[in-house]
Amino acid sequence: MAEDPLAAEKELAARAAVRHVRAGQRLALGTGTTAAHAVRALAERFPSGDVETVASSEATETLARALGLHVRPLAAGDRFDVMLDGADEVTPRLDLTKGGGGALFREKFLARLSDEVVILVDHTKLVPELGTRSAIPVEVVPFARPVVAHLLEARRFGVRLRGASADGRGTRTDNGNEILDLRPPTPVSDPAALERELRAMPGVVDTGLFVGIARRVYVGLPDGTVQEVVRP
Repeated sequence: MAEDPLAAEKELAARAAVRHVRAGQRLALGTGTTAAHAVRALAERFPSGDVETVASSEATETLARALGLHVRPLAAGDRFDVMLDGADEVTPRLDLTKGGGGALFREKFLARLSDEVVILVDHTKLVPELGTRSAIPVEVVPFARPVVAHLLEARRFGVRLRGASADGRGTRTDNGNEILDLRPPTPVSDPAALERELRAMPGVVDTGLFVGIARRVYVGLPDGTVQEVVRP
């Protein structure tokens, strides 16, 4: 078990979720520290690689292959039984902020191809509304980024280019895009409306708002137990 308390909670949540995975299932794998715990738990549960996986990032694919999991590219007509992923924020309605690991477009794409999206978090990720504790990532085309940032600032968002370097470039995603981390002026009471507003901006590829996508959340708690929450 991990020594860091929050890492231990993430590991507990990941192990609880992976116990429900069955041999032969097709899995989509998320990205980030919590998703990495799920990958390790899968490798322990299926040492012969008896599940078929597609990863949402090069980092997750590298880890999964190193641990002996069967990882393949996305194929035409793909559907997945389950997607396992973490989140930066989770509301009581199971709306999410995601993208801290930089793979928000691929994560959302795979989530929409999955019959069930299962989210794994530590207890600090539970919030009353999105935008409470974490920035909201937006993946943007680098050429358009200055204009998109200006439009967002005009809407009173705090805007930060992730990984900004001295030459003004940001960290690139696996898709070759950049990420703007947004701080809304107030917590987001209607994430679906904000999602539509952001997606309508030219130059925006996708957002880290996952609305109505998660079906089940496993929450690792400080007392060593795991809470399971199902979308109402």
